Amino acid sequence: MSVSHPESLQQARDKTGILQRITTMFETCWQANAPITVLGVVMTGFTLAALVGLLSDPRIIAGQPAWLKPFKFGISIATYAFSIAWVLGFVQARKPWIRKALRIFTWIVIGVVVAEIVPITIQVIRGTRSHFNVETPFDSFLLGIMAVSITVLWIANLVLVAILLWQRFEDRAFGWSLRLGLIITIIGMATGYLMTLPTAEQIASWEQGAPVTIIGAHSVGVQDGGPGMPITGWSTEGGDLRIPHFVGLHALQVIPFAGGWISRRRRLTSGQRLSLVWTVSLGYLGLVVLVTWQALRGQPLIAPDALTVGAFAGLLAATLLATVWTLSPHGRRVLQRHATGR
Repeated sequence: MSVSHPESLQQARDKTGILQRITTMFETCWQANAPITVLGVVMTGFTLAALVGLLSDPRIIAGQPAWLKPFKFGISIATYAFSIAWVLGFVQARKPWIRKALRIFTWIVIGVVVAEIVPITIQVIRGTRSHFNVETPFDSFLLGIMAVSITVLWIANLVLVAILLWQRFEDRAFGWSLRLGLIITIIGMATGYLMTLPTAEQIASWEQGAPVTIIGAHSVGVQDGGPGMPITGWSTEGGDLRIPHFVGLHALQVIPFAGGWISRRRRLTSGQRLSLVWTVSLGYLGLVVLVTWQALRGQPLIAPDALTVGAFAGLLAATLLATVWTLSPHGRRVLQRHATGR
């Protein structure tokens, strides 16, 4: 007769707990918005297919493995789909106009994903880059589809923010974590437009009569396709605008997660919980601004200069001071008086 070790039993319980949480989260997303949840599942499958291509296709496009971009986009879109479906579960669709707006939002999300993923996949199959590519009319056409679609998605998310701002939440701290998380995500989306601007090198080349084949870049101070970090491909020799884009987009996961954790700290007053949510959110927004500034200065993420380090230290200190003040007895009294209007 075999004897189970306590460690094995604990590992089994941990695995069961993780599966239960995943199942519960999936059910929550499905009940909130089934079409977008299906989109998340489809994009998870797409990501796995791109991974197969990444492992089996030796081609290099613009200095990176051919299927790396579809792989990264698959992860990003699947994460967004499940996250936004979860957020939609907290929207109170009591008014007919809100229900209609949410239906439109749902199909915009699905349509935009198709308009992004199909051109990216087509270009990988053709062996050319998808973004910034205007070498042929067909390349320009596909780039235009992606540009228009992401702009529509940005506007749709802005409308969703307006609905969340209009809505009242019983738990103010958690409600603001949803709003602020989505607002910072929209700001993160907007940093992508910085990549579409022509670089000084491109402008100089055109002025000398060179053909216009590439407009924009994600690297600053160096050419795209140079040495980069593992998996992400972020430049290790110059600035990279994909970094603030990435950090900003994932506010949709980080801020509500922090807000959910803070809202369960019932030993704190409602004012303290709300203050902590704002502190975390503003600190995160400061990080988005910081890495954007660093990238625009042509500086690699892993090689910050003294000015960048000093700015980060200041941001961290301000966030910690705000947190300490909020948790202090004085902060507790001030926030309580503010909450009660006294």
